[in-house]
Amino acid sequence: MTIASYSMFDTYKEKINSLTPPTDEASLLTDQFLLEKDPEKHLEIYYAPFEYINENAKVVIVGITPGLHQMKKTFSTVWKLKDEAIGDEKILQEVKKTSSFEGPMRKNLIAMLDELGLHKYLGISSSTELFGQANDLIHTTSVLPYPVFYKGKNYSGSTPSIVKTELFRKYLTKCFPEAINKSSNPLIIPLGVNVTKALNFLAENEYIPANPILNGFPHPSGSNGHRHRQFAVNKEEMKRMLEEYFNNN
Repeated sequence: MTIASYSMFDTYKEKINSLTPPTDEASLLTDQFLLEKDPEKHLEIYYAPFEYINENAKVVIVGITPGLHQMKKTFSTVWKLKDEAIGDEKILQEVKKTSSFEGPMRKNLIAMLDELGLHKYLGISSSTELFGQANDLIHTTSVLPYPVFYKGKNYSGSTPSIVKTELFRKYLTKCFPEAINKSSNPLIIPLGVNVTKALNFLAENEYIPANPILNGFPHPSGSNGHRHRQFAVNKEEMKRMLEEYFNNN
């Protein structure tokens, strides 16, 4: 368990703690947290402390990018812990636990994972525990580790393309591979087709090893109106892949 080498938490920790909670969008999406932008493509990338890596994870769940809701949650978690006598690694670990896929998305994610029976292979009663007492079993991350906004809204992963956009390339090829390359053959669950495309790009260009990937898992966002149909179509094949992976590992 470690902090990612690209972490900027030591730079931004005091800036986060200097804000007065609760904050709104206007106080978060400011120049002091802006990492990069591409005005021509209407893209902005902001800082949020999603930089903890669980090297011992059996399962890695991969999203597109944290959204504004998750960004707010990370800042809130840092504030709550600022008077605690704990180190940065523990703070970042708690941020991951409380903020990853937080909100309705997490509920949808857990429901699908439970329907596939992942919890049984991991020896827990429900995938809900992965975001609580069994958090040591998973690593949650995104192919773009920091919040990305397209035309002022949460970036969906489709327009512009993750793999074809220069602004995204250095995050995609540096940040995500570090988490995977520190782990020992975990099962990777990409959330949706755009994440799957990004992982295939990384594997084909040898940024990451050919880890077992649970293809066909839909993005759990409530705005993905096709997720129920996508899940139903791929359910039996995903169950077969889970069985094969855990029988061989």
